[in-house]
Amino acid sequence: MSKSIKIDPYGFREYDARWLYPKNINKLGIKQVGKGFGTQVILTKKNPRVAVGYDYRSYSEEVKNSFVEGLISTGCNVEDLGLCLSPTIYFSQFDLNCDAVAMITASHNENGWTGIKMGIKKGLTHCYEEMKELKDIVLNKKFESGKGSYKKIKNYKSKYIDHLSKNKIKKQLKVVAACGNGTAGIFAPEILRNIGCEVVELDCNLDFTFPKYNPNPEDLKMLHEIAKCVKDNGADVGFGFDGDGDRVGVIDELGNEIFSDKIGLLIARNISKNHPNNKFVVDVKSTGLYENDLVLKKNNCETVYWKTGHSYIKRKVNEDNAIAGFEKSGHFFFNSPLGYGYDDGINSAIQVCKLLDNEDSKLSTLTNSLPKTYQSPTMGPFCKDEEKYGVIDEITKKIIKIKETGQNIDNQEINNILTVNGVRFSLKDGSWGLIRASSNKPSLVIVTESPTSEERKKNIFYFIDNLLQETGKVGEYDQKI
Repeated sequence: MSKSIKIDPYGFREYDARWLYPKNINKLGIKQVGKGFGTQVILTKKNPRVAVGYDYRSYSEEVKNSFVEGLISTGCNVEDLGLCLSPTIYFSQFDLNCDAVAMITASHNENGWTGIKMGIKKGLTHCYEEMKELKDIVLNKKFESGKGSYKKIKNYKSKYIDHLSKNKIKKQLKVVAACGNGTAGIFAPEILRNIGCEVVELDCNLDFTFPKYNPNPEDLKMLHEIAKCVKDNGADVGFGFDGDGDRVGVIDELGNEIFSDKIGLLIARNISKNHPNNKFVVDVKSTGLYENDLVLKKNNCETVYWKTGHSYIKRKVNEDNAIAGFEKSGHFFFNSPLGYGYDDGINSAIQVCKLLDNEDSKLSTLTNSLPKTYQSPTMGPFCKDEEKYGVIDEITKKIIKIKETGQNIDNQEINNILTVNGVRFSLKDGSWGLIRASSNKPSLVIVTESPTSEERKKNIFYFIDNLLQETGKVGEYDQKI
């Protein structure tokens, strides 16, 4: 073991921690992070119990062991759930009544990455303020000291599987469960069978080398494999789960990918029928269709647009007592009575199954029933970490001035500006554009959408790109319209 502590400070992100291991953080560094989180927990409760789990990577158990050492040294009593999913850990806080949770996972990141998702309040995970505090405690060694304990919880996997398996459906849907050889492979197929589905497994055997592609439902290779499998097997729907099981991607029976914000709207419509007078939370990258959806309006349901990031949406769902939240990246959150408020990819797949169970139509027909919009991919021009937030401030001021002076964008006035996360401006016809700083890399994030035309969608992007080029602080895009 290296005798010096290695911790890259940039690994403390807005809502979790991510490092290349052992390049940017070593065992001693991980132990320090364990001490830091343990200190945060100890300051909220004496003799706390902390549930810990880890994903299926060759080094995740080793990372977990170092993290646990740190926790115990502060006085935390660790309950080790072993190999599991992030939502398994979140569920355990309600089931075991623990005081905090921590999941060792790099989610869908490539091999070599590790990370930690942490939470103290039930159903919530660290956001910006908690991560900032954790970083300060760790880097400045402001640790509490104590003597905790360690306990291995055996076969917790079955308890989580039983919990989700209660959601029975009437139709025998044929579904593809694709797990990219990640940890969800030992959970998702069994749960989907238990609720009444016929399951076709795709890459569900555990293999931490990820031989075909990363377990990432936004990865085109993974989506293409699911689409082929759905068509070859005549399945009703295909589900792609990410590495730690908190996200899902959805493919319809024709093999078409459905953007997660559109799936979210279909689920919201279905929920609103049985749960009227409720609230939904969506992230600022999501389609504008929620605002004027006739089914949601008929059922007196309101939609709030909020900050992108699983921790932010989770927290907003909790604070507003919303029944559900949807993030465009595939994190879906279901509050009581549908869940405990946290993101769970398998529960999200169950809600899609319930949607199909309640409808006589195929998934493609349901999707096509939504008003057509022209939506850009998520585009990311390079921008230095130390400059990106300043660039967003500058762009926000310019867009506010454009609205105040009544200038037009593609012959449309701006009628609304939202600044909860970067700046999202809406035009009178319902078209919109978003510019925000990426939370986890040196990049900006741009999305545009128009219910009117492909041309207007592009013109909004050209308007945004022109503003960005004027700053002289952006570089190459990862992809463009």
